[in-house]
Amino acid sequence: MRAGPEQRLAHLDSCPALVLNADYQPLSYFPLSLWGWQETVKAIFLDRVATVSHYDREIRSPNSRFRLPSVVALKQYVPQSHFPPFTRFNVFLRDRFTCQYCGSRRRAEELTFDHVVPRSRGGITTWSNILTACTRCNLTKGSRLPRECAMTPLKTPRRPNSHELQRAGRSFPPNYLHESWRDFLYWDTELEP
Repeated sequence: MRAGPEQRLAHLDSCPALVLNADYQPLSYFPLSLWGWQETVKAIFLDRVATVSHYDREIRSPNSRFRLPSVVALKQYVPQSHFPPFTRFNVFLRDRFTCQYCGSRRRAEELTFDHVVPRSRGGITTWSNILTACTRCNLTKGSRLPRECAMTPLKTPRRPNSHELQRAGRSFPPNYLHESWRDFLYWDTELEP
């Protein structure tokens, strides 16, 4: 029994393309820069990307066949901002999803962020005053300063640059990695002697 058009399209959705900048580094490690097959094919026909690697899958029209790309590289370099945006997720990534008080690593939904100097005491929401905390530690600390409750942060919070966040993102590989992506994701990691 042959698969219907909806089933074939759904199966194609499991074929995203890794998107590299023109320097052949991923646009983003975490979340990993991926495009769906339709967006990728459109970019190829608009001559915005070069195909680097293919899946063993193809799409067909009445007149042609086209192998689905698994890795594409932008033809024009997209400059990366030196400093990442200040978001809850980027704070968690900077702190490697680890509570900065007790040291436990958690999933994002189990974390919150804490004002080192509480807002009730004039603390502001900036990179240098926010750190990742588990709910238990955040409630324990409350509106006190760390020294008042003997909860010294593991690291002093500071503003990371994009390179530091990308490096942190490499520590959290996605659940699925196509074999053609591996060379582009980890070629710049430091080798162990």
